Amino acid sequence: MTAPARGRLFVIAAPSGTGKTSLVRALMREVPALAFSVSHTTRRPRPNEQDGRDYHFVSPERFRQMIEAGEFLEHARVFDNYYGTSRAGVEAALARGQDLLLEIDWQGAQQVRERLPEAVDVFVLPPSRAALEERLRGRGTDSAEVIARRLRDSVTELSHWGEFRYVVVNDRFEDALAELRRIVAGDAAGLERTRPGLAGFAAALQG
Repeated sequence: MTAPARGRLFVIAAPSGTGKTSLVRALMREVPALAFSVSHTTRRPRPNEQDGRDYHFVSPERFRQMIEAGEFLEHARVFDNYYGTSRAGVEAALARGQDLLLEIDWQGAQQVRERLPEAVDVFVLPPSRAALEERLRGRGTDSAEVIARRLRDSVTELSHWGEFRYVVVNDRFEDALAELRRIVAGDAAGLERTRPGLAGFAAALQG
């Protein structure tokens, strides 16, 4: 019996407020063959989140044990909480031919590139700084202090866009979703980070 072709790992990163999570959920609905890689985190679940579906919610102590045991493909501290991806879980899925989507931050993406250089990484940019702030305030789940800190940190996050192979600008949701579908389908011509005009646009976002 012929072994299945190895699956592909798609890494999607973006600053908070870009609409990344909504894009990822829509992409998963439209591409049934794509599975979501559920990360571990030490943060508390939000009201609409379920353990095992959105994240594996673990204690800081358990997370530290997993780090020491080398169980993570990547892990990072983000906004006072830790996030990480199970190395064994990803490797098992790819080995059986499953395409995976991993939604992480730029720090995690750097680690994935080092350990799985064949991964396809995508950075999502907001259409403007004003849109980023509006989306963060519209969530209704974070305090004013948290929103202010996220806005400050977004400048640092945005500065890493050039490390990614592909970049999608979430101006019109439908267009951004269509571009993500193209990347997953292997038809990503014109969406590379090196395309004309993108560097200037990203520089303007960073102020």
